[in-house]
Amino acid sequence: MKNKLITKSDFVSKIYNGASLMIGGFMNIGTPVSIIDQILETDLKDLTIICNDAGLPGVGVGKLIEAGKVKKLIASHIGLNPMAGEKMTSGEMEVELIPQGTLAERIRAGGAGLGGFLTPTGIGTLVQEGKRVINVDGKDYLLEKGLKADFALLLGHKVDKKGNVVYNKTTRNFNPIMATACETVAVEAKTVVEIGSLDPDHVITQHIFIDYIIEGDK
Repeated sequence: MKNKLITKSDFVSKIYNGASLMIGGFMNIGTPVSIIDQILETDLKDLTIICNDAGLPGVGVGKLIEAGKVKKLIASHIGLNPMAGEKMTSGEMEVELIPQGTLAERIRAGGAGLGGFLTPTGIGTLVQEGKRVINVDGKDYLLEKGLKADFALLLGHKVDKKGNVVYNKTTRNFNPIMATACETVAVEAKTVVEIGSLDPDHVITQHIFIDYIIEGDK
C-alpha cells in the first residue's frame, strides 16, 4: 500500500507557479489552514484559486490574496474580505463570481466527468454574459461547464492512513466534491488514525480520491 503521509513542505513543493487550486471551506470553516500557511512560506505565485469565498482578512484564503499569490479567484462572493474587492477593482486580481449553487454543481459536474449542466440561475443577469442559452420546453437555461483543477486542498476531521476521510459537521461543505474534481488531492487531517478504526458509514470521501495526507498543526 502506498504511504500517503507527507509533510506540508514536501507536498507544497509539488505545487507550481500558475497552478489551479480548489480549496475547501466556507468562511474558513473546513479550510486547510496549515497547508495555506506553508504556501505563504514559498515563492509560489500566479495561482488560480477556486473556493466558496475570499476568506477573511488575515484568515485562510484571505492570506493568499493579501500576499499577492492569487492571479485569479473563482468564488461565490468576496464581500467579507475588503482586500479582495480592492484587488479586483484595481485589476491586480481577476475575479469570477459564480452563484453558490452553480459553483458547487460545476465542481460536482467536473468530478463526475460531465461537460456541463443546464440551470435557470443567472438568466437575464450579468451571470449570463458570454454563456450559451438553451431553451428546453419553452424555458431558457444557461449552459454551465464543469470545473476542474490541478490540486485540491481539503480539511478532514479524522483520516486513516489509507486516506478515508471523516468530516466534522459543517466543515464538510465543499471538501467532498472538490476531492473528485482535481488531478492531485491532499487532505489536511486534524487526526490521523489507523486503518480499520473508522466506521465505514461515517466515511464521506473514500481513499481512492486522496493522494496525500498531511497531519495538521495541533
